[in-house]
Amino acid sequence: MAESTVAEVMDELAALEDPKVRAVNEKHGDDHGVNLTKLRAVAKRLKTQQELAQQLWATGDTAARLLALLICRPKAFGRDELDVMLREARTPKVHDWLVNYVVKKNPHAEDLRVAWTADSDPVVASAGWALTTERVAKKPEGLDLSGLLDVIEAEMRDAPDRLQWAMNHCLAQIGIEHAEYRARAIDIGERLRVLEDYPTPPNCTSPFAPIWISEMVRRQSEK
Repeated sequence: MAESTVAEVMDELAALEDPKVRAVNEKHGDDHGVNLTKLRAVAKRLKTQQELAQQLWATGDTAARLLALLICRPKAFGRDELDVMLREARTPKVHDWLVNYVVKKNPHAEDLRVAWTADSDPVVASAGWALTTERVAKKPEGLDLSGLLDVIEAEMRDAPDRLQWAMNHCLAQIGIEHAEYRARAIDIGERLRVLEDYPTPPNCTSPFAPIWISEMVRRQSEK
């Protein structure tokens, strides 16, 4: 893919920059001002282009990296390449999209899950916990759910924000999906009180694990 194409895409993203969108995003640690619906429209037009995606990622620009994650081929990345990309992913949105849109679909996901969960960098570790939560919900065979609850119980309260959020999601998912661990998951949530006071918009479920678990179980029972 010619460099001019990268330049054209960067020009297009620059034209979509909206100061109001940037102001909102920056409150969440994301340094870009492109409306995500418009970004997805650009991705839909470009379709899958792995080489262009890699070149856009290399720019270091947050909007360009988000676009790259939408037009790449998730299975085309090597294990070490994804590890480097995660450590480069400075902003929460790039981090989340990389894990959810690319790593989860990559054949190295399980290897990376194990390595990242044990990483000393809490942001990297949060990616490992996000992949663990995915397995709790979709492929729990072989996971030590009791052991995961032990770690969450011991470490979640004092974990840095993004790691704490990922651990809490895993806690809730265990309680929602696995009835035999539900009472313990709720008890851990009630004792640790993590995200108990998180501001939750109307019609949204609180991320406080006891409420989250109970609400999702209620909804499942009504289906």
